[in-house]
Order: sequence, then structure tokens, then C-alpha cells
Amino acid sequence: MKKLGLIIIAAVFFVLSSALYTVNETQTAIKLRLGEIVSVEKEPGLKLKMPFVNNVVKFDDRVQTLDAPSERFLTGEKKNVIVDSYVKWRINDAEQFYKSTGGNLARTDNRLAQIIKTGLKSEFSKRTIADVVSGERGEIMSNIVKLAKKDISEFGIEIVDVRIKRIDLSQEVSNSVYRRMQAERQRVAKEFRSKGAEEAEIIRAAADKERTIILANAYRDSEMIRGEGDAISAGNYAQAYNENVDFYSFYRSLESYKKSFSGQNDIMVLNPNTEFFRHFNPEVK
Repeated sequence: MKKLGLIIIAAVFFVLSSALYTVNETQTAIKLRLGEIVSVEKEPGLKLKMPFVNNVVKFDDRVQTLDAPSERFLTGEKKNVIVDSYVKWRINDAEQFYKSTGGNLARTDNRLAQIIKTGLKSEFSKRTIADVVSGERGEIMSNIVKLAKKDISEFGIEIVDVRIKRIDLSQEVSNSVYRRMQAERQRVAKEFRSKGAEEAEIIRAAADKERTIILANAYRDSEMIRGEGDAISAGNYAQAYNENVDFYSFYRSLESYKKSFSGQNDIMVLNPNTEFFRHFNPEVK
């Protein structure tokens, strides 16, 4: 008897647990009867259903994120870019969502990914790389949101936002851009070198000119000083000669002898009565 009571209690507990379900604040629940929708429950709390007849499907009302796989697109310049994007969406009509997708989130993600891919392809084909990288991202995402809202209206969901996380150039385009940048830098460097060489020639020419002027002025001044010195020297010699003519003549003769007999083997064959030997021979006048 006790065993039968336990079985009855377990059966009652099982039936009650099958008849009760809860709806959280972040959920919407659809009650089904043999696959047909009976009601949609949005209010949170404890709910009742018919065991073995009704079943409940719950959906998250919060914003969902679809991180779309990276895709390759052609720009208006026929250049390949690799775009990484994501979509923020949520269910705004659980009944329509269930009818359209059977509650299959994977199917919804696939459909959204296809819509976003089509929108990005259309938008990128109208623009250059510079446009999509810098100036027109906001316009691109706004246009894609408008396009997606039209295409998903039958799914009972809404697009909250579409964002482009990253835009990468393909390897071929990256190499092309790098070569173009390298060529531009080389052109600028060549221009700087050319200007530098021109400035160097101007500076060098000015320095050479200044050097020539300085040397010429220095030579002129040295010649003037030398001339003045020679004049003073000649004046001194003349004054000394006038003061003692004999001594000056004797001194000049000694200087001539010194220069004439500078070596030990020097020999001169001269008439002893010449002017050269006047101071050695008093008879010579």
C-alpha cells in the first residue's frame, strides 16, 4: 500500500511538472498544441499547459549578434578587399518568427548573412578603396540596414545595427599599394636629394667665390706691404750708403765674396786689378 502511494505521488509530481513552465523576463514563449500555435506568452512568470498535448518553445528577446564570416568584395576600382562585419538583431514577432523559420536560429543566421553579403557587395561595388576605408562607412552601413529590413520583414525579426569591424586589402592589392607608396617615397626622396644637391652647389660656388676674393685681397695686401717694406729697405740702404760710402762699398764687397766662394772648391780666374778685388788691392781705384 505504501509502495502504491509513492507511485501515485510520483505520477502526480510528474503531471504537475509537465503542466507548469516559466517564462523569464528576457524570453517570449509560444504554446503549441500538436504543432499549432495556441498562444504567445510575453509576460514573465509561472504558466500552465496541458501535459502531453501542449509543448512550449521559448525565444530570447534580447539583442543577438551574428558575427558574419569574412568575405571578399570588389570595389569600384576592381580591387579585392576582405571585409569582416557583424549584425545586431532581435526577435520582435515571435509568432511570425516561428512560422517563418520553425524557430531555427541557424537558418535565421544563414539568411541574415546572405542579406548582409549581398548588401556589402552592392555598396562596395559603387565605391573606391579610399571611400570604403575612410569617408563613407556610415552611409554604407545605413544603406545595408535599410536593405536588410525589407528582406527580413517576413521573418519576424528586426535589424538593430550592422557594423564593419575590419577592412583588409588582399595580398595582391596590398603589394600594389606598398609598391605605389614605395615609389612615391622614392620620388619624394629623389626630389629632396636634387634640391639638396642644388643647394650644395650654390653654397660651394659661394664659398669658392669668397675664397678667391679673400686670397686676392690677401695677395694684394701682401704685395702692398712687401712694396712698402722694399721701399723702406731701399731708403735705409741709401741712407746708410750716403753716410759712409767706403764702409758700405766694403760691406757689399764682402757679401759678394761670401756668395762667390760659398764652396770649398770654388775657383775664380779674374784679373786682380778689377773692381771686384778693389779692397784687396789698394792700388786699384
